[in-house]
Amino acid sequence: MNSRPSLDTRGASGAELPGLLPGLLRTDADIDRSTRRTRRTLRDWIIDVVCFLIAIGIGLAGFDAAAVHMTSETTELADLVAGAAACIALWWRRRWPVALAVAVAPVSIVASSAGGASIILLFTVAVHRRFTVTMAVAGLHMVCGMLFYGIYPDPELSPRMSLAVSALVVVAVTTWGLFVRARRQLVISLRERARQAESEASLRVEQARHLERERIAREMHDVLAHRISLLSVHAGALEYRPGAPEKEIAAAASVIRSSAHQALQDLRDIIGVLRSQPIDQADPEGPQPTLEQLPALVEESQQAGMRVSLDDHLDDGAQPPPSTVARCAYRVVQEGLTNARKHAHGAGVRVTLDGRPDDGLQVEVRNRMPVGSAARPEIPGAGTGLIGLRERVGLAGGRLEHGTTPDGDFRVSAWLPWPS
Repeated sequence: MNSRPSLDTRGASGAELPGLLPGLLRTDADIDRSTRRTRRTLRDWIIDVVCFLIAIGIGLAGFDAAAVHMTSETTELADLVAGAAACIALWWRRRWPVALAVAVAPVSIVASSAGGASIILLFTVAVHRRFTVTMAVAGLHMVCGMLFYGIYPDPELSPRMSLAVSALVVVAVTTWGLFVRARRQLVISLRERARQAESEASLRVEQARHLERERIAREMHDVLAHRISLLSVHAGALEYRPGAPEKEIAAAASVIRSSAHQALQDLRDIIGVLRSQPIDQADPEGPQPTLEQLPALVEESQQAGMRVSLDDHLDDGAQPPPSTVARCAYRVVQEGLTNARKHAHGAGVRVTLDGRPDDGLQVEVRNRMPVGSAARPEIPGAGTGLIGLRERVGLAGGRLEHGTTPDGDFRVSAWLPWPS
């Protein structure tokens, strides 16, 4: 089967050609692969039978017209045998269209009954082969048609008119075949574009679900890690001070119970949202904390035994930052306090807020690095809190820095945009 490699659908600049042009440049191998079947369908059988009957009808009409020029029954029998063989060959026209068209063309010069098969094969080549091959085969058939009228002249038409009729038939059949080919290419291209669009839509949905899962994971980490670290601190105090006064034990137990209930409530809220609607429509955040809840967060950490100070240099009369920025600043402080509670137990922590509209909001959490080994086992962590925090700050349009300062402090600092 004649074929060539698929054409490149990009121009000289490397840009992809617009619209349906890639489909219109499809080669024979591409079309054959798209339409190839292991066996003939009912539609194929109907088309092949109709083409076979058309070829027989045209062949017999041509034989009747040329019979006046035949001098013997042997010539007539040979003409009919050659025409029958050409018509039978049509059943393999889908597999070898060019080879059969080239083989039948010379036969049609001397065998008038092969003219119908010759027309069907020319049409098949125009449908299944590229333009250059079609033009070559059409030229061959045009020359053979002229030679046919030279051997069997039509008494009712002049030689020029006979040649014009032969050329017109070849052009009409070729044009019709090219039209059918272009239509098939268009249909195949539209089908592929539809499949590609469906695949891209599926990919976008899956990506949205993945991003939503990541957002839910970050939210659960920010909320639950803070609560559970408070539980660990208070439980550790009870473990290392078994002889503490009853009032202190009762207070610590009350804080543990309250923190556990709050952690369960936060977890229940998130899971409840996920169960009530699809994940790509879920909003697990609910009412989110802002800068107004920072004093309560600091007080909660102080009640857990941390030495935390809050330096708020923000102007109370200034326009408050957007809710997304305020929420992100709250999460920065929350993550900083959680990390200090895990990795620098007993160290003093200073939280600083500064900034103004147009200059941005600066949030800093600083604590002294612990000296020597910790007095109690370190609270376990996943080690991804700062990674998720950097992503959260980046999504808000800000910058996050963290690390050890020359003074020996561990510092988490974030700058967030604060439009006026």
